[in-house]
Amino acid sequence: MCGFSGFINKRGKYNKSESEKIIQNMMDAIIHRGPDDEGFWCDDKKGISLGHRRLSIVDLSSRGHQPMVDHSGRFVIAFNGEIYNHLSLRRDLKKDEINVPWRGHSDTETLLACFDAWGVKNTIQRCTGMFAIALFDIKDSTMYLIRDRIGEKPLYYGMQNGVLLFASELKALKTHPSFQGNIDRNALSLQLKYSYIPTPHSIYKDIKKLEPGTIFKFQLNDSFHINSLQKPESYWSLKNVAEHAKFNQFAGSDLEAINALDKLLLESVKEQMEADVPLGAFLSGGIDSSLITSLMQAQSPKPIKTFSIGFGEEGYNEAKYAKQIANHLGTNHTELYVSPKEALNVIPKLSTLYDEPFSDSSQIPTYLVSQLTQQNVKVGLSGDAGDELFGGYNRYIWTSKVWNKIKYLPRPLKIFVSICMTSLPPSMWDTLLSKAIDISLPGDKIHKLANMLPSNSLEDFYCNTISHWKFQPNIVIGATPSSNLDSNMINCPNFESFEERMMYLDTLNYLPDDILTKVDRASMGVSLEVRVPFLNHNVVEFAYRLPLSMKIRNGESKWILKQLLNKYIPRELSERPKMGFGVPIGEWLRGPLFEWAEELLDESRLKNEGIFYPRQIREKWDEHLSGRRNWQSYLWNILVFQLWFEEQK
Repeated sequence: MCGFSGFINKRGKYNKSESEKIIQNMMDAIIHRGPDDEGFWCDDKKGISLGHRRLSIVDLSSRGHQPMVDHSGRFVIAFNGEIYNHLSLRRDLKKDEINVPWRGHSDTETLLACFDAWGVKNTIQRCTGMFAIALFDIKDSTMYLIRDRIGEKPLYYGMQNGVLLFASELKALKTHPSFQGNIDRNALSLQLKYSYIPTPHSIYKDIKKLEPGTIFKFQLNDSFHINSLQKPESYWSLKNVAEHAKFNQFAGSDLEAINALDKLLLESVKEQMEADVPLGAFLSGGIDSSLITSLMQAQSPKPIKTFSIGFGEEGYNEAKYAKQIANHLGTNHTELYVSPKEALNVIPKLSTLYDEPFSDSSQIPTYLVSQLTQQNVKVGLSGDAGDELFGGYNRYIWTSKVWNKIKYLPRPLKIFVSICMTSLPPSMWDTLLSKAIDISLPGDKIHKLANMLPSNSLEDFYCNTISHWKFQPNIVIGATPSSNLDSNMINCPNFESFEERMMYLDTLNYLPDDILTKVDRASMGVSLEVRVPFLNHNVVEFAYRLPLSMKIRNGESKWILKQLLNKYIPRELSERPKMGFGVPIGEWLRGPLFEWAEELLDESRLKNEGIFYPRQIREKWDEHLSGRRNWQSYLWNILVFQLWFEEQK
């Protein structure tokens, strides 16, 4: 796990010493991604510079130093991530009678040898892993930027004042003298809607995120520096996986499916436990992390190390369940109960950690558990992606059910019912329903449902479930209406059920741009590598072959994962309602965060900054403070931007 940066400029724009100084500054900005080693490679004749920061995980010696040039002298690479099957790739090279004079046992060296032997695209398609790669073919003067299949590792790029910049994080690009840093207001409007800025956008104009599963190739020529900037080429597509799965659906029994998934996950976990440094696992006590921990312990001769954090607020604390599971499995468990003050102390770090506005509030506990884990190990495995692949989110259960009950109602009636439902504040609904139904915060859920009732279609209903600010042009000055989901919905495979459609869209958008972004920045912010066994592409492809009934059965989510987990831990340890990995932001905004938030949301300040129209923001802030509504997600989106914007001044 590492970080890299680079740039390509017109030949002669910078001399060698200037280029080295610039690339050094870019690397210094991302030292947290690789505190163990650094290096750079510059060719001022071609106008290209590469820099690398290393977090040593495999082959800790200097033989893993990057940027690395291959044995033939053709390729130079800066690589972030892990190729889990790289030893298998070395055996394949030997079978092909390609004898490589290996210097060490790093996966970086393996990649270079494979590129030379098999070509770039063929090599990447044979790789199992998480990665972002900057590869320069010295012979052909061709640059390749490559990102892994699902988007575990970040890669930003873009033209700024005639210079092509690329890096693992935006903070590296910002140190370059050609960086412009103009805010993209349309991207900001998307952040207000989704709590993240979706790929390919970034908060800055003309800076993009490379799309997962693609290779961005461009060639340098003699007259200038870049011959053409073509559209990235796909080497793996979730859409192709989904369409192929329709004609290759798993036809075995329940038991055969459970055993097949068990075998695939065991192999994935085994590969991801390979490291030359200590490793452990995040254990929240939920289904996914408990399963990954169980599979790790089943293959370890000694207790593995597990980590969880807890909160005093009962509705936000899973630590007690994690401890029960750790005790049953016999892991070496570490837990830390975090005070509100410790959690609040993370907030000033958010704009630095995430580089651009990112407002999933579970970023706070994710950072804290990463910090705890890094104090003991250098690599952690997580259970992320189980929800998207195996139907874990509550919306997969109730969206279609609710829509089928309301879809024939006239729109005016739906609007009237929505107004009636929101006429009572959430707190009053909580009081009225506290003894009638066993649901946490029923008032908030009623208000959320009321906001979705006027939807015109099932797709619209789904979009409303995952959205916050619905009409961003009324909030962001100069923004135009946009929805990043539109193109994905139009190009979505023809699934038999809308549940599968939602899982597909979440895997394309929410998983890489929210979940994986959150984990990567939080963990790398403390120099911890996090691996995600569910995202082995063989597991992903198998999940898409499974019928929906093996994921959601009789209203039960993640059915097959639960059956598999029952092989390792007793059912009673895992059977309970799903909890989010969050913090009580709504309560904090009325309490210890009030003065901080009031200053950032001050009406005159908002007017002077010229980014937002203040009226709706102030209305929601007043309603939230009064307790009439819980607008925590809406307000947190604004506050995170304001915190980030303040850092830019």
